[in-house]
Amino acid sequence: MIDELNTPIVLAPMAGGPSTPELTAAVAEAGGLGMLAAGYLSAPALADRIAATRERTTAPIGVNLFVPGPRARPEDYTAYLDELRGEYEVGEPTYDTDDWDAKLQLLTDEPVSVVSFTFGCPSAADIARLHTVGSEAWVTVTSPAEAEQAIAAGADVLVAQGAEAGGHRATFTDHPEDDPTDPLGLLALLQLLTARTELPVVAAGGICTGAGIAAALAAGAVAAQLGTAFLLCPEAGTNTVVRAAIGSDTPTMLTRAFTGRRARGLRNRFLTEHTASAPVAYPEIHYATAPLRAAARTSGDADAVNIWAGQTHSLVPNLPAAELVRTLAAETKTALEQALSRNLSLSRRNK
Repeated sequence: MIDELNTPIVLAPMAGGPSTPELTAAVAEAGGLGMLAAGYLSAPALADRIAATRERTTAPIGVNLFVPGPRARPEDYTAYLDELRGEYEVGEPTYDTDDWDAKLQLLTDEPVSVVSFTFGCPSAADIARLHTVGSEAWVTVTSPAEAEQAIAAGADVLVAQGAEAGGHRATFTDHPEDDPTDPLGLLALLQLLTARTELPVVAAGGICTGAGIAAALAAGAVAAQLGTAFLLCPEAGTNTVVRAAIGSDTPTMLTRAFTGRRARGLRNRFLTEHTASAPVAYPEIHYATAPLRAAARTSGDADAVNIWAGQTHSLVPNLPAAELVRTLAAETKTALEQALSRNLSLSRRNK
């Protein structure tokens, strides 16, 4: 699939609002790979979005699925919800599989070029099922161990998510005891993965410029997946509170406070006050905090909204998606040419 792209840019599937058929189609039409987020959608709603995307482009597109995780125990999150109820409206902590089986059936009946996975590795049988209808299976990994599991299951492409990435960490498991260990940054992860496998690797995390894409390609990636870079595009479904915050100098941090699973977002009061006590309980906490997040978006309260963003969010431009893809492609070409020129100059001096 990567070889068919006019430019090595993949749109990250940003579930929960930013991902729209308009954004996916615009990136695809501009020569990148448009990815559509299926997270939090029912299978019928996903089918509608795929149809809406196909009305706008005949170019190849992809769909991203959340791999279901384990159910949390009520005793793991009850105290945390009591803490939040002192100040916020809190909903019911609900577990679901994100309509996993129905979405897999949909993508078998109505195939897309790429199906990518986050939060885990699908079974070899599920990947084989997608292969039979001509879809590639891309698995998002954050470590060499996860990459080995994905390779064994039959993945066609690895999406290497560095710690710089905005939104949820794609880790197969989420354990508090892992938190003190620094998660791998993108450059380190790319080197580790390309040394271990010949599978194509797509780089994700903290890439917002052509120079960043060029650096990822130089480190062995075949393409770069960008999400935060597209948040300000008019085609994105980014809410107004997030739009106002992206591009600021506010630092980011990893937290479970909003969803019960580690994710990177801009620091605000909610993150600062509740990260330390937030449990591992996804998607239970995600659903429990949905009312307070909705209320904050309505009132414009940026201190109680999950503003998912990567570490380079201050560099995000405000451009239509197609123009952004073309701009990034040109910047990437220039950066690669400049790097080659510097290397040639250095080589001549060393002679």
